[in-house]
Amino acid sequence: MTTVSKVKFAGWPNCYRIENGLVDLVVTSDIGPRIVRYGFIGGANEMCEVKEQQGNTGGDEWLIYGGHRLWHSPEGKPRSYFPDNFPVDVTVIENGIRISQPVETTTGIKKDMEITLHPETSAVTLNHFLTNKGMWDVELAAWALTVMATGGTEIVPQYQLDTELLPNRMLSLWPYTKMNDHRVTWGRKYILLKQDPDCTEAFKFGISNNDGWAAYANHGNLFVKKFNHITGALYPDYSGSSYETYTIDFMLEMETLSPLVILEPDGTLEHTENWQLFKDVPVPQNDSDVDKHILRYI
Repeated sequence: MTTVSKVKFAGWPNCYRIENGLVDLVVTSDIGPRIVRYGFIGGANEMCEVKEQQGNTGGDEWLIYGGHRLWHSPEGKPRSYFPDNFPVDVTVIENGIRISQPVETTTGIKKDMEITLHPETSAVTLNHFLTNKGMWDVELAAWALTVMATGGTEIVPQYQLDTELLPNRMLSLWPYTKMNDHRVTWGRKYILLKQDPDCTEAFKFGISNNDGWAAYANHGNLFVKKFNHITGALYPDYSGSSYETYTIDFMLEMETLSPLVILEPDGTLEHTENWQLFKDVPVPQNDSDVDKHILRYI
């Protein structure tokens, strides 16, 4: 059975714990919208915790905090970096909660998230909403970013459709991304990206993730994140990035995106993710390991 209770967590006094006896999530209402924990009960937090920022509220500086957040793409300053340092409204719903942020004063965009947990399994459904409260149309995509704890390995599938003489996938690279970075393995079927706590150089890529999933192996567990890739739709960052990932010394981000839309005043864009967490899964080192140990959970 899924229950929701009010708790203190990591210095924030007004948090909501969603749990079912197997896994739990913690969402703070002191800032956000932010999910600040997801893991097996009594086990490690699969999400990054930025210790020096925990419990912080207020102020004009955007802080990463860790956990899971909602942005809108394309990325830019100040557009993307509206500080979510202030309280959000929480409504308890069946098997979870809905959290609502006040309208961003710089963009006119309102962010909401619905988070529900299956009563018996680790399955989480996240519905993300962006509503245009401004006076004119805005072009944007929903952008859901899960900031993972250090030390894991990410698995990202590459599209395998045989298109004969035509390309079958795209890759977006950022100016600081090195193709020979020691953390990445460019496999035939999968891309493996290791999070290295000793490496302070940033690394990021975007991909047309037609398969609609990515995973992160850490703490002996496997975190699986799924979403709906829409074939033929226009996505941000060279038109094709439905999935992006970024890593630096203290975290790794797993990022899904919706297609770009023109959002009219009072229009709402919805973007859904589905999460699961599995125990006792070995960390893959190559394509064969993924096929043998990871695919059964997808």
